[in-house]
Amino acid sequence: MRTWSTPALTVLCLSGAGMIGATGILLGAVFLHVAPSNAVSQRYQQQVDGIVFPELEQNWKLFAPNPLQENVSVDVRVQTVADDGGVHTRDWVGLTARDIAAIRHNPAPSHVDQNMLRRAWDFYESSHPEGDGAVADGRRGKLAEEYLKRIALQRLGRTPGGERVLQIQFRSTATAVAPPAWSPGQPAEDAGHRELPWWPVDAHDFEGLL
Repeated sequence: MRTWSTPALTVLCLSGAGMIGATGILLGAVFLHVAPSNAVSQRYQQQVDGIVFPELEQNWKLFAPNPLQENVSVDVRVQTVADDGGVHTRDWVGLTARDIAAIRHNPAPSHVDQNMLRRAWDFYESSHPEGDGAVADGRRGKLAEEYLKRIALQRLGRTPGGERVLQIQFRSTATAVAPPAWSPGQPAEDAGHRELPWWPVDAHDFEGLL
């Protein structure tokens, strides 16, 4: 039987306590995020948002799930520069279409393929005024822009077509989901098309990406 030294036991105990404490904080923050508004969530809203957004944001509220009412398709394109200085605008790439293709006929599709892009776009829209893609709404809006941009750049790569990326642009098309036959609700109108302005891309946007 192995005997641990006192320093080793101390390190193990402290590490275990730290992990348990961090897990408790994370679970508590997610709970406060989805729970109905209360004195605690209002008092620590900034700290909770800092832990939850953007990776752990939930698209539902505790005791009141809100199912999707529209399908949103997100496309992206980039402007690149060649070694000779020539600038080229690439064709639109359907990011949502790629995710759907990865899910279809897959008995165990990944959570990333199903939700990452959709939640990133929801996060962006919730933090920006409708129809205004140029101005971020505070720190949360800037974070939403960076998150969406980095998801697209990770999928497109650093040098699409062998050229460096200068700018990136997004567009979306929203189609209403028809209610079930037994529902008395009326079909909603399509939310339509939205095209964002070009965003500059630099080396900082690729930091930490595979």
